[in-house]
Amino acid sequence: MRYPSIITAIVWFAFTTSVLGQKKKSDSSPTVDPISSKVSGMRHFPGYIPYYYDEPKDKLYLVIERFNEEFLYVRSLTAGVGSNDLGLDRGQIGGVHVVKFDRRGAKVLLTEPNYMYRAISNDKDERKAVEEAFAQSVLWGFPIEAESGGRVLVDATSFVLRDAHGVAQRLRDEHQGDYRLDEQRSALFRETTKNFPENSEFEAILTFSGNPQGDFIKSVVPSPGSVTVRQHHSFVRLPDNQYKPRPFDPRSGYFGISYFDYATPVSEPIEKRFIARHRLEKKDPTATLSDPVKPIIYYLDRGTPEPIRSALLDGARWWNQAFESAGYRNAFIVEMMPEDADPMDVRYNVIQWVHRSTRGWSYGASVTDPRTGEIIKGHVTLGSLRVRQDFLIAEGLLAPYGSEQVSPEMQQMALARLRQLSAHEVGHTLGLAHAYSASSEQNASVMDYPHPNVEVQNGKLSLQQAYGDRIGVWDKVAIQFGYQDFPDGTNERSALDGIIQKSLRDGLTFLSDQDARPRGGAHPFAHLWDNGKDATNELERVLEIRKIALRNFGERNIKPHAPMATLEEVLVPMYFFHRYQTEAAAKLVGGLNYRYALRGDGQLVTEFIAPDLQEHALASLLKTISPSTLALPENILKNIPPRPMFYDHHRELVSGRTDLAFDGLAAAENASQLTIGLLLHPARAGRLYEHHARDSKQPSLESIIDKIAMATTKAAPLKGFDAAVQVTTSDVFISQLLALCGDENASQQVRSIAVLKANQLKSWLSKQAESASEEQWKAHYASAADQIRRTLEGPPHLKKSKDMAIPPGQPIGQLDERFCSQF
Repeated sequence: MRYPSIITAIVWFAFTTSVLGQKKKSDSSPTVDPISSKVSGMRHFPGYIPYYYDEPKDKLYLVIERFNEEFLYVRSLTAGVGSNDLGLDRGQIGGVHVVKFDRRGAKVLLTEPNYMYRAISNDKDERKAVEEAFAQSVLWGFPIEAESGGRVLVDATSFVLRDAHGVAQRLRDEHQGDYRLDEQRSALFRETTKNFPENSEFEAILTFSGNPQGDFIKSVVPSPGSVTVRQHHSFVRLPDNQYKPRPFDPRSGYFGISYFDYATPVSEPIEKRFIARHRLEKKDPTATLSDPVKPIIYYLDRGTPEPIRSALLDGARWWNQAFESAGYRNAFIVEMMPEDADPMDVRYNVIQWVHRSTRGWSYGASVTDPRTGEIIKGHVTLGSLRVRQDFLIAEGLLAPYGSEQVSPEMQQMALARLRQLSAHEVGHTLGLAHAYSASSEQNASVMDYPHPNVEVQNGKLSLQQAYGDRIGVWDKVAIQFGYQDFPDGTNERSALDGIIQKSLRDGLTFLSDQDARPRGGAHPFAHLWDNGKDATNELERVLEIRKIALRNFGERNIKPHAPMATLEEVLVPMYFFHRYQTEAAAKLVGGLNYRYALRGDGQLVTEFIAPDLQEHALASLLKTISPSTLALPENILKNIPPRPMFYDHHRELVSGRTDLAFDGLAAAENASQLTIGLLLHPARAGRLYEHHARDSKQPSLESIIDKIAMATTKAAPLKGFDAAVQVTTSDVFISQLLALCGDENASQQVRSIAVLKANQLKSWLSKQAESASEEQWKAHYASAADQIRRTLEGPPHLKKSKDMAIPPGQPIGQLDERFCSQF
């Protein structure tokens, strides 16, 4: 009975299988690709990382085909805020990251490996040990929308529509308001979201809403509660592995990259350093002069007007002189930007003309491969108001607006500086650091900061040689070191050292930013905005130029029909014309001569500054705070009225205590604060103390304080306005001395000497207060003595007057130490 049942079941199974098979075969249709289904109706953009754009929903989808393959991610700011103080400039390059896509379940992570710590080894376990020892960074997680054939579709909209550049945080840090990204007023920016075979470019228009609190943001945004900018994201294929990193040499003039290689033998340094440079190769490395395999091409912003355009092109092209010295022909080319090109596109090296509401620094930034130091994109930012500052300086020096024809020297000077500036900032994007000793070596580098070189001819000032007109000899050395392509079989390390050794024999040196900073700086030759081999002699010369400019100062310094109050704009750079040479000369006092010496290279290591040179510098510095230097003549003071309506007071002017009226004493206070603050800086005071202890011939801190006192507080009393200036400089000296007494950055020995000198001065002042006949001097002596007593005895019951901020005035713009690493 059971067998028929089994047979029936078998027959039934066979029948149904056949029928179903026939049905499946007859109903078969092409399989629908899930990605194609998801992106149906969207616009497709093939390229390095293919993407789709859903216009009705303003959504962006990436198609990821390659996982765990590293590439570069670059974020930047296409359209900025326009305030130098906020530092959010048009075309500003942000972070540069090596990243990769890493699929994890239903999402794709954008992961940044930690290239700061590596193990360059063929042993995978050795590499793994380092990778797992240091944290990586996951920059983003993309939700997967669909997948097919090993490809995945991810939604990248939120990634692009985010504050990757940190605009909101920057506004908060600068106390401009608490801003938040407003998604309803943000969108993808299609015009510059593009795809290419080697790079994918994405951009968003972002709006930040908040309650504006600061003047910076209020001054540049039409509705400050709504700040709208554009941010850019670039995904870039990494270069091939044919680039050969060049080891860093501190004498070479380059900045670069560094990392720690934990596979290094214990006998070798674990930290590796390499210079930053573009890839450049000769077609024939054996030839004295060869064309490059591929030239370096820079493009100038089409928004640059003439005659500035021509000046910037000329200055940038100077670098071809340096590449020719390294054996290249037509290796460095500068052209106008193509009309359809995007400055943020990583394929273009760009010189961008950037506008701000106030003048500020220009700078050269780069997109650099963090693995090797290869520069992939140079991006120069040139502040457009720079040219106007040089023109203003020329107006002050030449007093040109008389009855005769206006001198063309002013525009010539301004354009000459722009040529030098263009070369300087392009130099940074070639990998070069500041070369601040060049001014003492006959302007050997455009990577220095040159002050305008003014000459006195027959009692008149001339600007004919204000700035250089070519690349410097040090620049040629630096390009040879960084870009020379050596023939096969060359001992590259020996050849590179030979380039440096020859430059040393030629009397060239390299010293950079940390050596040039003026406040606590010690080097006698590395300075900002200085000229000449001898800083003190140049200070004397600059003071004479300043004297001539002020003697000639008057109506001819401004155009006809300009408000007389605008004389102050022209006066400020003339009154403080000596400020940077003062900073240079001050570094000789308690200074130290040194080089970036390597063992066995024959360079000077360190040496004290000769005592007579320090005494000479001090004598010249004390001239800068004498009433004869600081007291403005009556013909200038009486011709600067309060500013009229719509001509607001601004920071380029002297901040005073006389309300709307020009404050001539505040100007003197500013200038004396500069000199005395430099001389009594705690680092300089500490060196004076130590150097004198090591060599009794070196000037002591006590002697320096005494000489400043004799030039200010203890100087014979004068009359009239000179007396008022004298009292002002005395007050500044006492205030600075008391600040040194309690400066936590000063050593205890320095503070003890400062306290001793303050007490001695207090005793002298008390006696003078008793014997002085004029009330002005009696009041000054008594008040100063009381100020010292109260300060040394404990917290004062009366607050001292607030220090006046010296107006900005750098020939190039304002200095913000936070941005120095970009320059």
